[in-house]
Amino acid sequence: MIDIRPFDSLGAANHGWLNAHHHFSFADYHDRSRMGWGAIRVWNDDVIAPNSGFPPHPHRDMEIITYVRKGAISHKDSLGNAGRTEAGDVQVMSAGTGITHSEYNMEDEVCTLFQIWIQPTRTGEAPGWGMRPFPKADRSGRFMTLASGKAEDATSDALPIRTDARLVAATLEAGETARYDMAPGRHVYLVAATGRIAVNGQEANARDGVAISDVDSIEVRAMEESEVVLVDSL
Repeated sequence: MIDIRPFDSLGAANHGWLNAHHHFSFADYHDRSRMGWGAIRVWNDDVIAPNSGFPPHPHRDMEIITYVRKGAISHKDSLGNAGRTEAGDVQVMSAGTGITHSEYNMEDEVCTLFQIWIQPTRTGEAPGWGMRPFPKADRSGRFMTLASGKAEDATSDALPIRTDARLVAATLEAGETARYDMAPGRHVYLVAATGRIAVNGQEANARDGVAISDVDSIEVRAMEESEVVLVDSL
């Protein structure tokens, strides 16, 4: 099954400093048919105005991945962690038994990002945070794992998360293809951050959601220069 979810069908909330689009039910947006996909609970497409952001707020028992598409986001939390994550890079926060954090765009340009919440496989553990640069050249023409809780990725450079899922990304030139194999029972949610793509022959535009299940493999063909992000979960 491949279900294309056009960007203009997503939930939306424009707060002035934040223009958010929700792939799944979130805050004041509720759609019974879009409560999540596999273990994914939230996939927000956020545009954050310069010198603004999210003040300190709490989380618990959730794996939260932030994939920055443009600009940079600055993080501080109750554990004393602080960091700045730039476009193309990733930060992960395992909320565990509870953590409070803030996220601000402290730049003079707009920040755009995907924030993805995945339900954890392991709970009751201490919270944690980490970030890592991932040069886009390293994933040119192929999918690269950026964050994972799968045992087979334990020795890779991927950021660790506490759930049976992985975040992968690829950058493709027009005409290039990248393949991703799916195991039985898995769910993949895929979004092109930029560009127009075809997923197993079905076309999707930038920022459309593509929900995938019950296929053996995914072939993504770039119809123009594209940046593709997907999460594979149970």
